[in-house]
Amino acid sequence: MATCYLHPSRETGVSCSNCGRPICTDCMTTTSVGMRCPECARQKTQVKTLRNTVRRPELTITLIVVNVVVFLTEGSFTLTGGPSGKVYEEGALFGSLNGLPTLGVAHGQWWRIVTSGFMHEDLLHIGFNMYVLYVLGQMLEPALGRLKFGTIYAVSLLCGSFGALLVTPHSPTVGASGAIFGLMGAAAVEMRARQVPIMQSGVGGLILLNLVISFTLPGISWGGHIGGLIGGAIAALVIGLGDRYRSRALALAGCAAIGVAAFAGSIAIAKATEVQASAPTQLLEPAQ
Repeated sequence: MATCYLHPSRETGVSCSNCGRPICTDCMTTTSVGMRCPECARQKTQVKTLRNTVRRPELTITLIVVNVVVFLTEGSFTLTGGPSGKVYEEGALFGSLNGLPTLGVAHGQWWRIVTSGFMHEDLLHIGFNMYVLYVLGQMLEPALGRLKFGTIYAVSLLCGSFGALLVTPHSPTVGASGAIFGLMGAAAVEMRARQVPIMQSGVGGLILLNLVISFTLPGISWGGHIGGLIGGAIAALVIGLGDRYRSRALALAGCAAIGVAAFAGSIAIAKATEVQASAPTQLLEPAQ
């Protein structure tokens, strides 16, 4: 049970609707936007909410543009076809492949851990991912700010790559799904911190729907999705902890540690599962 930030000896299940700090009955002030702590109750500025879209989600739009530009460089403009070409071969994520002993994360191509998160298989793949990214970006970026939102996105991408390599180290994987699942996890954490029912907000249903798709449709990197979901939720919890103690450095350091651990873990998994083969082969059909 959490304790009041002003009265550590008092347990409470109520948090400030603005900053998220736990408050007891003597500290809480009832407002039109929920219970607030003494400091936030005295503030005259507008409370940020997950649905506040007054400020444009500039980083979200930038990420969408980057993903689209990278997709265009792949040269795969089919609705449901598979990618091919130099960009895909150099950027897709895999630890190692049979017959290609010099390619993969296991052979020093560490950039694949990041670049794969900005590549997509076809028009349907990138269209769906960018739509969900825009919806979540409109919800989260104005509430968290660009720095926190970008930090969660980066950590989720790295954790998604870690999950993909953990489950399918020898299958090429592309897509921003890991990072997007991380934003879903972060949105669920933020909703809970603001005492908003997750299922009523629509975030819970979005997570469940995408999890069902991940485990039922073939060619889906469910490891990347689960890795990103967990990474984004943990990053949001760390950022919330930093906000509670009013320490941005603590939050960023914690998220950086998660990202570094996921990056190092991806390399370790790739090396541990490295394969050698005698017969050459082509890149396999990528997972999304």
